[in-house]
Amino acid sequence: MELAATLIQDKLLEGAKQGDALSYRALYDQYAKAMYNTSLRIVNNAADAEDILQEAFADAFRFLDNFQQKSTFGAWLKRIVVNKSINKVKREKQYYVDLEQAGARLLIDEDYTDEDDHRYRVEEVKKAIQQLPDGYRTVLCLYLLEDYKHDEIAVMLGISSATVRSQYFRAKQKLIDILKQGGLQ
Repeated sequence: MELAATLIQDKLLEGAKQGDALSYRALYDQYAKAMYNTSLRIVNNAADAEDILQEAFADAFRFLDNFQQKSTFGAWLKRIVVNKSINKVKREKQYYVDLEQAGARLLIDEDYTDEDDHRYRVEEVKKAIQQLPDGYRTVLCLYLLEDYKHDEIAVMLGISSATVRSQYFRAKQKLIDILKQGGLQ
């Protein structure tokens, strides 16, 4: 089954490289929803996520000849979407506090909250994530939902790994607080 999907994917990519509109459409239909959701989790604005989605597909199709197939098309496209989303957040002047430069102490384990005690429905968590400050939400989504490592996030955002870890920890704490208050913040 996986081989068949790979063959279909390769055929669609070849068709798109040759300018076939049906191949473009099939690739768009296959990936649009997931890429939109990825962007939305980072930028927290539906209109911006839609714009980023369109820009990402336009860039991907424009530079399709540069796609080396070292990864899947979906992974390559996701990287484009994540980068565009992060650039949007940066353009909106969302600031991250570099705790190493600010001389702040790193949070220690005694501040830990037992996350296993808190089981919430998906919609409640989604709504609570939307309420997080942009910096927290971006780091949390990239780490938890998009599966990037702290060091990768640090490079993407131009901040230290310690700041990413700290922002992630604080984002989790804030998320738990929002959920404990019934999703109201």
